[in-house]
Amino acid sequence: MRTPVLLLAGSEAETETPDQHSTVRPVVTSEQLIGLSLACFLLIVVPGPSVLFVVGRALTYGRGVALASVAGNTIGTYLVAVLVALGIGPLLEQSVLLFHVIRLAGAGYLIWLGITALRHARASTLTAANPAADPVGPPSRRQAVRSGMVVGFSNPKAFIILAAILPQFVDRSAGSVPVQMLILATVPVLLGLLTDSGWGLAAGAARNWFARSPRRLVRAGQTGGAAMIGLGVSVALANGHK
Repeated sequence: MRTPVLLLAGSEAETETPDQHSTVRPVVTSEQLIGLSLACFLLIVVPGPSVLFVVGRALTYGRGVALASVAGNTIGTYLVAVLVALGIGPLLEQSVLLFHVIRLAGAGYLIWLGITALRHARASTLTAANPAADPVGPPSRRQAVRSGMVVGFSNPKAFIILAAILPQFVDRSAGSVPVQMLILATVPVLLGLLTDSGWGLAAGAARNWFARSPRRLVRAGQTGGAAMIGLGVSVALANGHK
């Protein structure tokens, strides 16, 4: 009578083993994604350096350059996420000097972009009838993407979200921490892409109205350039990173 019992126990073990291995935990759960989305939503929706940069580009050069800048800004922001996933995030949090070097480099670049935009706006008064005479000219799509990458990579808000907030939603007991961080980083990056694109489209539409009058168009370009310069100055004067 013992043999059938042993066989029965063995058969139960054989039927239970596949069930135990059939449940595979995802790398990132929906709870993590939803929690991070809620935590980042207000920070991203409130206009910050990226939004002001995109609006300035849209008012100065139009919707095409603005959207190319958004694409570059998105790439630059995700590069920050890659650095954080590789373990450089804590280094940036601890090294005040390194953080400020990156911040000041981005601020200087924004000021330079603003000066270039003002030159373009000033030149447009002379080239309304002859666009080929513009000595500055609008940036190409490739140049706009590169500029956006620099601004996105040096954006202090990106470091705050990706280096300070995102790690709180990583489940270290589940393993694959760098993979989790790279997947979770897509949440704030995509939210930023959507909101920045919306601001760029809205500012581009406003510029189309300004374009009906050469004087209004010049004012729009000057406003965009001044916004980028002001943004660069405000980023440079910021004295904290936590």
